[in-house]
Amino acid sequence: MKHLLFIAFIIGGMSVAFSQKKYAEMITAKDLKTHLYVLASDSLEGRETGMLGQKKAARYMKKHFQALGIPPINNLKQGYYQEFPLEAQKAGNSFLNVGSDTIYDFFEDFFYFRGFENGVYSADDVLFLGYGIESEFYNDYKDVDVFDKIIVILKGAPKSLLKENKKQADFWTKHWRTKVQKAKEKGVKAVIILDDHYKVDAKALDHYINKDYVRLKTDSNASKYAPHFHVSKAVQNSLFNNSPYPFKKAKKKTQKTPFSFTIKTSVEIAVNRKKKDLSSENVLGYIEGTDKKEELVVLTAHYDHLGKKDGKIYYGADDDASGTAALLEIAESFKKAKQDGKGPRRSVLIMPVSGEEKGLLGSKYYTDFPVFDLKNTVANLNIDMIGRIDTNHTNGNYVYLIGSDKLSSELHNISEKANTDYTKIDLDYRYNVENEPNRFYYRSDHYNFAKNNIPVIFYFNGVHADYHKHTDTKEKIDFQKMENITRLIFYTAWELVNREERIVVDSNKK
Repeated sequence: MKHLLFIAFIIGGMSVAFSQKKYAEMITAKDLKTHLYVLASDSLEGRETGMLGQKKAARYMKKHFQALGIPPINNLKQGYYQEFPLEAQKAGNSFLNVGSDTIYDFFEDFFYFRGFENGVYSADDVLFLGYGIESEFYNDYKDVDVFDKIIVILKGAPKSLLKENKKQADFWTKHWRTKVQKAKEKGVKAVIILDDHYKVDAKALDHYINKDYVRLKTDSNASKYAPHFHVSKAVQNSLFNNSPYPFKKAKKKTQKTPFSFTIKTSVEIAVNRKKKDLSSENVLGYIEGTDKKEELVVLTAHYDHLGKKDGKIYYGADDDASGTAALLEIAESFKKAKQDGKGPRRSVLIMPVSGEEKGLLGSKYYTDFPVFDLKNTVANLNIDMIGRIDTNHTNGNYVYLIGSDKLSSELHNISEKANTDYTKIDLDYRYNVENEPNRFYYRSDHYNFAKNNIPVIFYFNGVHADYHKHTDTKEKIDFQKMENITRLIFYTAWELVNREERIVVDSNKK
């Protein structure tokens, strides 16, 4: 009898395996288009976190799960929603004062982003610290006391570092936030960043500077960054009025070697953000498994975007209505397989998340307060922008894979085999390399799972001319490309949930 049961189990497993093509082919460009056209429509108003359009999108996905017959989750207060509390902050009556009587207005001559508390940051003098770099090739901090001081730094990197190590120079030029993180580690009170292109940069970043900064109320107010302020040429001139070195001479000296000095000029910067409470939701579609149901695979995509500005809707058709539409199709395929008695063995959690554009907030909340134990989470497959073609490619038969080998070689191999056997897409790993300057691995929702030692794959088509602009619209989407990539994700997920052994974490590159 035991032998018959074992044979029946094996035959059942083979049946499940042979069924995957049938359910993958349920994912079609036509259905993806239907979902995306709703998500990127005028009525959803750019789906900004905590706003009405985002709430409408959440309701659309909830109704889709209900229509598929996916039941609500018992331990969720709202069944399909994991609600999370937010605090929105907007720049208020902030000002910058240099010397005794020169006062500069917010945005006109200085701006800041986020990550530090309201208050007054002041000092009787400031310390010019070159480029604010600490590396083996160039170290502005060597033998300099910076604790509890306001430092003044330049953007970019010096010529000597460019000659010594171009990769390092490019990194410090592109990632100015690393400078203010380093300043925080050193105990700096605040950082003033001199910006030769202030007006251009302020205009380009207006949408972020003057929009509400939104954070999780469950997070500590502590930041990994020192308070930091980008300033205009006018502020720069005021700072250097009483300097022992003119600005041009100081900058010239820093090109060859680290160079610092004190400027006997008082500075006072008042930060006054207005605050209000918001809330947002992750939407959870849980498809329970069979004999391995305690384990699960989580699939994510963020459904929020940038909302409206100056009367223009930031539609976010590619970013990330494309990934969200893919999730809805994958949910339908897995649910149909379950109804047909074809699996999955492990449970599947389809989870469109919100707050990604505000700092990966929804996925962070989920991993901080998981609905299902993270120890039982086998992998996370995250989809963020799969509907466009970037300048590195001439057709849509590609996808960038990021993170597939960082925690589990088995996950990488499963992904490769799924593509070889079924979809035959060009898998591009250029953004998966160590020290990749765009840092895409850290910039989407999978990273909150990777931080918790859960293997991940991030599916991505690269940025394009409409990235984070109101021109990221639905008519520019390549739905055949979306179909191919979504099927690849489904095949990969199918193997993860139906294989006998759970994939092993065998590396540690979080």
